[in-house]
Amino acid sequence: MKDFKAMSANVIQQLLSQAGVSVNGENPWDPRIYTPHVYDRMLRDRNLGLGEAYMDGWWDCERLDQFFCRILNSDIEAKVTSDLRYLIRLLPAIIFNLQSRARSRIIARRHYDLGNDLFFSFLDGYRQYSCAYFQETDDLDRAQQIKMEMICRKLDLKPSDKVLDIGCGWGGLAKYMAERSGCSVTGVNISKEQLGYAREFCRGLPITFLDCDYRAVTGSFDKIVSVGMFEHVGCKNYRTFMRVVRRCLKPDGIFLLHTIGGNISQTSCDPWIDRYIFPNGMLPSIAQIARACEGLFVIEDWHNLGPHYDKTLMAWNANFQQNWPTLQSRYDERFRRMWTYYLLSCAGAFRARNIQVWQIVMSPVGASQPAWMTGGRSW
Repeated sequence: MKDFKAMSANVIQQLLSQAGVSVNGENPWDPRIYTPHVYDRMLRDRNLGLGEAYMDGWWDCERLDQFFCRILNSDIEAKVTSDLRYLIRLLPAIIFNLQSRARSRIIARRHYDLGNDLFFSFLDGYRQYSCAYFQETDDLDRAQQIKMEMICRKLDLKPSDKVLDIGCGWGGLAKYMAERSGCSVTGVNISKEQLGYAREFCRGLPITFLDCDYRAVTGSFDKIVSVGMFEHVGCKNYRTFMRVVRRCLKPDGIFLLHTIGGNISQTSCDPWIDRYIFPNGMLPSIAQIARACEGLFVIEDWHNLGPHYDKTLMAWNANFQQNWPTLQSRYDERFRRMWTYYLLSCAGAFRARNIQVWQIVMSPVGASQPAWMTGGRSW
């Protein structure tokens, strides 16, 4: 047994060294190991074991974001041979539709309904739970406003527009669009916590919020926007999602999709993220999005904001840590470590360019190109 544990430690330490990471080293990205059992757990359960061991306090790291950036840049994952148990965990996403209507509210119950106090401890005043745009600013609130203003310009919003916001969150973008352009907005969501807040937050504005799955949306809209929701749609439903958008969008309308995306096509998510943060989540690739909208839309613009999500996540983590004393009566220390791991591992992934975030502007096949495209960009 001792020989096996020594072998596990040697394998992990050699892999980490290829990323410039030293166990118990002096750099802020070097992990501090508190129990030798962590090596067996990492070899056995890979990403899931690494995250769970951190949550359990088996190891620590001063700068998790730098640790993950180095790990991902070295492509350690590809150097660890996949075993049958790991592949079996991927099968449900390949065989079944994990994001069907019957299962669609799982993500709301297990993530978005955790409690507004948690999310508001680190989000900006408009409650934007998506990538900000740090153009000539380091302030999170201002960067989120710049992001929303950019969305408004890309949609070419007008006071007469009827806008559909698919996955409207806490209503911040709907509020911003209605306040700035005078348009009317219909927001759809399946999170009761978010919808309850959104209705109060947007009171007095021409905004309606509906508790319904995107597949049940009806009506006709001049503009449609979806920010940070497509990650929950699932590859078996990408085409359905695009057909719903096309059905609800007027022939001369504009659709803007804002989503995190992966560099390669996949049918599953990181197992730790899937279990603890976003159950049944899935990051689309460029190819998967293109296939889903083929014959329905013309892609007018594809904007990669990936580096800005690194900055967004670092700002969220700073706010979360600062406000933790107001949360610890409801959430335990294991939860704090879980949330810290989530925010900083994702920051490292964006910094390593392992994942991206895209704003994609589309128009229905046969429609004229949006006016701002012919006049040049203003961002």
